[in-house]
Order: sequence, then structure tokens, then C-alpha cells
Amino acid sequence: MKNPSNPIRVMLVDDHAMVRRGLATFLMAYDDLEVAGEAESGQQALELCAEVSPDVILMDMKMPDIDGATVTRTLREQHPQIQIIALTSFKEMKLIKNALDAGAISYLLKDVSADELARAIRSAHAGHGTLAPEIGKALVQAANKPPGPGHDLTPREREVLVLLVEGLNNRQIAEELHVSPSTIKSHVSNILTKFGVYSRTEAVTLALREGLIS
Repeated sequence: MKNPSNPIRVMLVDDHAMVRRGLATFLMAYDDLEVAGEAESGQQALELCAEVSPDVILMDMKMPDIDGATVTRTLREQHPQIQIIALTSFKEMKLIKNALDAGAISYLLKDVSADELARAIRSAHAGHGTLAPEIGKALVQAANKPPGPGHDLTPREREVLVLLVEGLNNRQIAEELHVSPSTIKSHVSNILTKFGVYSRTEAVTLALREGLIS
């Protein structure tokens, strides 16, 4: 932990001025923390970081120009010594995974208390991560969740599924993939079995509902 004469420099990245103002006010209450700079967009954060050389960045995840995960990944590549805390109102698993995969050391919600956030900043500066209790619980639940439909499809079965979604019949799919209709019939049967459905229509509906086909 830095001492008051050499405080931890924190940069604030959030597109809402009131949020930045609140965070700046909170930082002033701690002798070992100081505001190094403020950015209202992802692009500004990228430009400002090199100028102010913060120790820790509080990063919003949803911004109008560049999302927080993308900014986090870029900053971690350019400035690996800087630790980044995702500070957001959102608990969606995709956002959480994107932030952590991008290199954020911590993921906190904006309802965190001042003392909790101060501790998280100090921990991040020391190289230790902090997760909001809700986030830790969500990650555990996701880890224990059984894999969704389609996780065990082979690459060829995925190709067949794409063509099923496009409305092609077995003969047309066979021509497209340069194999025999009987081979396609076998692939379709495997897809239905793995999906636990009984018809092509059900398989297509499930694939679209689960986002298996982009």
C-alpha cells in the first residue's frame, strides 16, 4: 500500500459526469488515494492514460463509443503495470467474462460502499483481485451449469445445422457439402439426438433460440 505522501493514483473512466464526480469526492476522503485523471469515453481513456500514468483505473463497462472490455484489453496490452477494476451496474455473465478475459483484475458493482471500493483499489494496486459477492456467486453458478444444447456437435454437424436453418433439404445440403444424401441424413439424425428433439423444425427453432447460429 502506498503511504499518504505517495498515494495510489486512480483514473476514472465513466461517461456519466455525476458518477465521476461522486467517485472523485469519495477518493478525496482517503489520504492514500488520489484522482489521476478522468475520462468520459473509451477513446479518451486510451489517450489520457499515457499522459497521467495511473496506478489503478476504475472502468465503466458500457460506454457509447468503445465498450469497457475493449478499452481494458487495449490498456492492459499497452500498460501491463496498470491494474483495472471494472466498476459497473450490470451483472450479465457475458459482461463479467468479457471484462475478466480482457484483463480486469476486479469486477465491482456501483452500489459498493466507499470503504469496500477503497480496499479493492488498494488490493488491485497490490496485484490482488476483488469480486462483488453477487459476481462471485454468478461465476460459481455458471461454472456448475450443465453445457447447453449444441456443445457436442461436430464441425460437420454444425455446417449441416447452418444449412438446415437456411431451409435446405437433405439433397440440397448433400450437394452443398459434396457428400451423399445418406451421409446428411445421418448427420441430421445425430443433431436431433444431441438436441433432444424429434424434428428438423424443432432443431432449427432451438438453434435460433440458443444463438447457436450467428
